[in-house]
Amino acid sequence: MSSTGTPLLAVEGLTRDFVTRRGLFGQPVQVMRAVDNVAFDIQAGETLGLVGESGSGKSTTGRMVLRLDDPSAGSIRFEGQDITRLGGAGLAAVRRRMQVVFQDPYSSLNPRMRVGESVGEPLRTHGLVAGKGEQRDRVAALFTQVGLDPRFMDRFPHQFSGGQRQRIGIARAIALGPKLIVADEPITALDVSIQAQIINLFLDLQEQMGMAYLFIAHDLGMVRYLCHRVAVMLRGRIVEMGPTAQVFGDPRHPYTRALLSAAPIPDPDRELQRQRIAYEIVPPPPGAVMQEVTQGHWVMAA
Repeated sequence: MSSTGTPLLAVEGLTRDFVTRRGLFGQPVQVMRAVDNVAFDIQAGETLGLVGESGSGKSTTGRMVLRLDDPSAGSIRFEGQDITRLGGAGLAAVRRRMQVVFQDPYSSLNPRMRVGESVGEPLRTHGLVAGKGEQRDRVAALFTQVGLDPRFMDRFPHQFSGGQRQRIGIARAIALGPKLIVADEPITALDVSIQAQIINLFLDLQEQMGMAYLFIAHDLGMVRYLCHRVAVMLRGRIVEMGPTAQVFGDPRHPYTRALLSAAPIPDPDRELQRQRIAYEIVPPPPGAVMQEVTQGHWVMAA
């Protein structure tokens, strides 16, 4: 299920089990599989959208890619290096090139730390600045890059709006010049008008810096606008994946059709005629595999 060229990120057979109940002596007696045999890749400079209902395993997948959660099985290759079990200094070096933008722009910032310090902390941690003066100059440039006034660097998070806080989170994420950013529902907590501004900021930064995104979202309209390819998750498995135009224009899996039929249409006349497609949410059948229906467009047997 690869696109052309050597991918920046490639995951294969990615699986994550959580123990939900243990026995008398601590042995697991009940296990919940949150992610089941997921495989995808992302090219340099590409955006892959990951969509699906709440609880489908999207965020857990993103956390495993970043190695914030360890996979129960499968492999993660980043820039050709297997990072599945990497630790210590090796993992720290990889994390300079992989960053995250979280959903909640307030809880992801230390409320007792000035925002300039929060943005500059990665630079200091990885030894990329010689002193406070250089750090402050770098942070000022990052603030300008994400559309914030550098004079705001000495303020605290509570003094900013939600959209401004998310811009601060993005500035912190790009501080190390990453090759990949996992954006975990980064616009969900924002007003609609602000969402569009943040999406356009992602596009501008991608053009300037050549970054790739794993963009996890519920908003199918934004995914259609931002993403080159899209993967649809259901109960921990990817059931359809392909170029965004193909998946949205010719959805093959019943769940994908149901998701798209539930998305509002920004046209009053067409919205009145929109027909919801009912779909009984059931896990993909055991042993089901992805099949390529057209070039680059993969669907799991329903």
